Amino acid sequence: MRAVWLIASWLIGYPSDALYERLGRMRGLAGTLPVGVGGPLVEVIRALEEDDQFEVRADYVETFDTRRRGCLYLTYFMNGDTRKRGMALLEIKETYQQAGLDVSDDELPDHLSYVLEFGAAHDLRAALSILLKNRAGIELLRIHLVETGSRWAGALTALCATLPPLDTSDISEVQRLAAEGPAEERVGLAGYGDDGSLDMPPADMTPYRVPSSSTSAFIPLEDVKGPLQ
Repeated sequence: MRAVWLIASWLIGYPSDALYERLGRMRGLAGTLPVGVGGPLVEVIRALEEDDQFEVRADYVETFDTRRRGCLYLTYFMNGDTRKRGMALLEIKETYQQAGLDVSDDELPDHLSYVLEFGAAHDLRAALSILLKNRAGIELLRIHLVETGSRWAGALTALCATLPPLDTSDISEVQRLAAEGPAEERVGLAGYGDDGSLDMPPADMTPYRVPSSSTSAFIPLEDVKGPLQ
């Protein structure tokens, strides 16, 4: 599970030069995994290797626009732009802090890459809890990527294969989200409060960045010890 989450976290991050430098090692690790999870990850890696990098980066921004089903910010699906989202973000931030990690105020802590990195490199159970609380949104994201033929669909397919099957309430919530979309109540997220302004990530989605390493911050993924090294 950690290996799948590690690779998926890299693959759904912005396709930077550093990501392309890792693809060979990622392919090697994915090749050691069961075919049900390793195969979809290899498909993503192959698509990134074969397609023009400029085109991939443009498509990334288009695919993961925060106002579409491709949003990578998990609490947006379940809470939309409401005050409830601020509380959900705060809970995730506190989960990281309980693990001894600091989270930059420049990043919302619910980015899927962030959560998967947390699980792969720090606390698997706590990250799983976050994912399960946002299970319907993750499934909607997977469906969206599969239906649109996205080159990133395999990353979500592999991730969902590591999660428990959807229960009845999750299925109902996926159906509701597909029909109605997230709730709308325009409030601020600065400090995860409700100051009346809207502080969502911009539509073009500034590329996800892992904070620089320190003893109390997230360990950059390239520093994680394991098969990729």
